[in-house]
Amino acid sequence: MAYMITDDCASCAACVDECPNEAISEGDGKYDIDPDKCTECVGFHSEAQCVEACPSEAIVKDPNHKESQDELLAKFAKLHPGKTPA
Repeated sequence: MAYMITDDCASCAACVDECPNEAISEGDGKYDIDPDKCTECVGFHSEAQCVEACPSEAIVKDPNHKESQDELLAKFAKLHPGKTPA
């Protein structure tokens, strides 16, 4: 399941550099996560780094983008061909 950023976003950008997939960008009044690039940090870390970095707890799982571990690993492989998951 991809993550999303709620309207509680403080627009501090703390999450942007933490995303290994470059899925986070500045949106209209808050930051946005591209669900096609979000792997919940699967392949890189055991925890979603954006969630860990967010001081306002504005990053939550997106109920519209539910994915299994296998689907997240497949997305990782597509985004990072030739890279071995950590």
